[in-house]
Amino acid sequence: MTERRYFGTDGIRGRVGEEPITAEFALRLGRAAGGVLRARQERPRVLIGKDTRLSGYMLESALEAGLAAAGADVVLLGPMPTPAVAFLTRSQRASAGIVISASHNPYEDNGIKFFSASGEKLDDALELAIEAALESPSPMVSARHLGKATRLPDAGGRYLEFLKSRMDSTLAPLAGMRIVVDAAHGAAYRLAPRLFGELGFAVDSIGTSPNGYNINAGHGATDLTALRAEVARTGAELGLALDGDADRLMALTADGRLVDGDDIVYVLARHWRARGSLRGPVVGTWMTNIGIELALRELGIGFERAAVGDRYVHQRLVETGGVLGGEASGHVICRHKASTGDGLLTALLLFEVLADSGRKLAELVGGLHRFPQKTINVRVARNARALLQEAAVLAARRATEQALGGDGRLVLRASGTEPLIRVTVEAREAQTVERHSQALADAVRRAADAMA
Repeated sequence: MTERRYFGTDGIRGRVGEEPITAEFALRLGRAAGGVLRARQERPRVLIGKDTRLSGYMLESALEAGLAAAGADVVLLGPMPTPAVAFLTRSQRASAGIVISASHNPYEDNGIKFFSASGEKLDDALELAIEAALESPSPMVSARHLGKATRLPDAGGRYLEFLKSRMDSTLAPLAGMRIVVDAAHGAAYRLAPRLFGELGFAVDSIGTSPNGYNINAGHGATDLTALRAEVARTGAELGLALDGDADRLMALTADGRLVDGDDIVYVLARHWRARGSLRGPVVGTWMTNIGIELALRELGIGFERAAVGDRYVHQRLVETGGVLGGEASGHVICRHKASTGDGLLTALLLFEVLADSGRKLAELVGGLHRFPQKTINVRVARNARALLQEAAVLAARRATEQALGGDGRLVLRASGTEPLIRVTVEAREAQTVERHSQALADAVRRAADAMA
């Protein structure tokens, strides 16, 4: 596969003010993407949504200008969850959708990711075509053929009605249930409380006061401290945490137990199998806890692993004909329900299980046995993927694998969204995990220092 210069596993991402996350680059990117789309369609139409970062205004304006210069019309959605942009791109028959977001990262970062007309991540060929166009942009169109920008009325309301239509049964048995929703001061800060309130829940909301700088700060799927405290304070039966662009979901039981993406996939898979609606194998990643795999296989449910990243989970589901997959980080893909991972949809499907079964979430995950697992993030200054091929790192990896034998496994990978090496060790004993994860992380740090 051709090496990409800008596109990673989840679009283009980086620190604001440093290329590629600059106004100048976004202008070029808009023009390049518009040119590629215009070569396929006379008058392309592109939807743009964003999260609540202050830098989103700058990038939105630059992308709009670039697309218009290439002859593409633009529809501005404002703050909008990533999965909402995917849905609206498809339902509005747009040529493409763009999301300006760095997901769970702090406000200093931002990113730009694309959806195809079908509401799915761009395929490799289209990403490479856009990268090529960045190097040799086509001329600006004539004044008569410039694109124009409009807004879509009640885009959020359209999305919420779509979500409600995805459910197969009523949530009436849960009417009045007290829940806490943490929107991470992100893209779903208005829509999440509105959705659950319309469905009859008693909703307490936190993380719903974005100021451009506080997205994900002390809130959301990557920091459950505030949610855990609010669930305890209110006596809520369940807590829900979204991330900055609302494509992830983490949950807390009434007593504060974490229910992550692995757990949610297991709960949905078991319920759907009993109802006869589960097709194909469940797909996880190399990070999925082996305890989940074993629990699914005990139920007679096939399980496969894909590379880390929701786009790879989706690809494997397409290849196998499966409908359910996900990651511990909270990305859950229900391919027969939506074209991409969706935190709000995942919550609704989880509530459906609670309503149908009459059981509490703590009961549904109570029997799961998780192997001890630890991930250490090692920040690096240079090419993370090159570092993984250094002799010292390869030797440390082999030594760790030999020491674990058949009682554990390790995953050593470069992050697709941050300058990090993620060191993950899983084993039957917590002491084994701690010892080997620290030793391997130390080896990676030494190799990174030597390369600096």
